[in-house]
Amino acid sequence: MTETTLAGRVAIVTGGARGIGAAIARALVDAGASVVVADNGTAIDGNAPDPVVAENAAAQMGPRAAPFTTTLGSPEAATALVRATLDRFGALDIVVNNAAIIRDAFIFKAAPADWDAVIRTNLSAAYYLLGAATPVLRDHAKAGRGGIGDKPVYRWGRIVNIISSAAFYGNYGQTAYGASKGGLFGLTRNVAHDLARAGITCNAVAPFAHTRVTESIVPANDAQAAYKARALTVDPRHVGTLVAYLASEAAQSITGQLFGVRGRDVFLFSQPRPIAHAISTGRDFDPASLARAVEANFAGKFAELVTDLEAFNTDPIV
Repeated sequence: MTETTLAGRVAIVTGGARGIGAAIARALVDAGASVVVADNGTAIDGNAPDPVVAENAAAQMGPRAAPFTTTLGSPEAATALVRATLDRFGALDIVVNNAAIIRDAFIFKAAPADWDAVIRTNLSAAYYLLGAATPVLRDHAKAGRGGIGDKPVYRWGRIVNIISSAAFYGNYGQTAYGASKGGLFGLTRNVAHDLARAGITCNAVAPFAHTRVTESIVPANDAQAAYKARALTVDPRHVGTLVAYLASEAAQSITGQLFGVRGRDVFLFSQPRPIAHAISTGRDFDPASLARAVEANFAGKFAELVTDLEAFNTDPIV
């Protein structure tokens, strides 16, 4: 990435004032883009909003950054964000859905209101924003936005959704958070299909870095304590680099994918696909015959029930 890689591009980064969001916003600005830092400044649980957080973050990023401090939990707020972006910078090319809150609790103790708040912030808000932003991205694609000088017209339009390995590995007490991030990846895949003909890409990134989420981990054992200590050594700037790459022309052909980034280690996740079949020929399965078929065809292939903290509890490459 250079300071002209994304010259003239315009991005929205939700949750862009702190942690991973700020690293992403900074990377996009450094690559030449203008960025709207959409962040209401709440605590990690979604309470106590503070508009000064986004205002200060945008000021530190310079004249090509602007704050937006309205809570993004409704279609009206999403529409207002897109309108404010167009009014300030005249276009929209890149959308990064990063904003998230956590309200952890075991499923047998969780409060429905906390579930609703987490889903609204982490998943519904992303849906609302894409609903408001994608018509603009498609209009830009149809108009041939992206040609610079004598370069061929490039169909701009980039969406990056920040998810979590908790969606696929799971973790103790993170039913709401994990479900919201799993839903966000489902949104990623479907939006990638919807926008493929327009040349607009949509990918997901599972980051591992020092954030308020990792700071909030209360270790239940020595292994989790070791994981937290390792996570706190990983600078979120590496996530910003990956997102800036996915927003660039070099990533035009990449869509519907799930990446991970952990320091200087960038990896591509597999996605759920059938790995084994049990087929009954001649007649339907009954419970007994199905039990025998499962043992014969699936034994040894089941995913191990480990948390994401256990799966990634190795020294990061920093």
